Amino acid sequence: MDLSLTAAILVGLMGAGHCFGMCGGLVGAFSSHIPSRRAEPLLVTQLKFQLAYNGGRLISYAAAGAIAAGLGQGLGQLIAVDDYLVYLRLLAGMMMILTGLYIARWFSGLLVIEAGGKRLWRYIQPIGQRILPLDTLPKATMAGMVWGWLPCGLVYSMLTWAIASGDVAQGALTMLAFGLGTLPALFFTGVATQRLARWLQNQSVKTISGLLLIGFGVQTWYVAYQQLSL
Repeated sequence: MDLSLTAAILVGLMGAGHCFGMCGGLVGAFSSHIPSRRAEPLLVTQLKFQLAYNGGRLISYAAAGAIAAGLGQGLGQLIAVDDYLVYLRLLAGMMMILTGLYIARWFSGLLVIEAGGKRLWRYIQPIGQRILPLDTLPKATMAGMVWGWLPCGLVYSMLTWAIASGDVAQGALTMLAFGLGTLPALFFTGVATQRLARWLQNQSVKTISGLLLIGFGVQTWYVAYQQLSL
């Protein structure tokens, strides 16, 4: 089975607890400062701003996927190694296993990768600060585009899937599909559904999500290994 868009969406859904832990506070704070408008109910205004913010975030994910896949293509041309995509899929499978262990709270090794991403975030974060306050829909979209680059081990793991796709458009679609999978957790967090928030933080949910991600990773790794053995 190849890395599919359906699998990418499922990874986003199963990683919802991690997404809430990383970005839930940010989105919740953002939602609480959305301006009220007399011409429409507050809930409608909140939904518009949340759609704008998350739309910007998805744009950043798709851009990152395209860049990652492009780098993977360039690497393949540079080193001229046969079956280089298979090797990248082995890496993608291992990263997904590590992500599952991370989400289930059995292994925190991905924090090392997140720490590396924080170095880049230092240069991006000030851009987001200059956008504040988020009092218009274009500002909300721009904020989503900036905060889409927030250091996240789950995102970095999915980027290995994008690289392994071997195609710029497919890499962008893979990350877009992943972003769509994360949308329910962050979008509903934005409109303050506390019951969902508590459910996502439940250890049993984290364990099940982690096991499913590990299963995806093992299957990806095994299929790639079989291709390499032919």
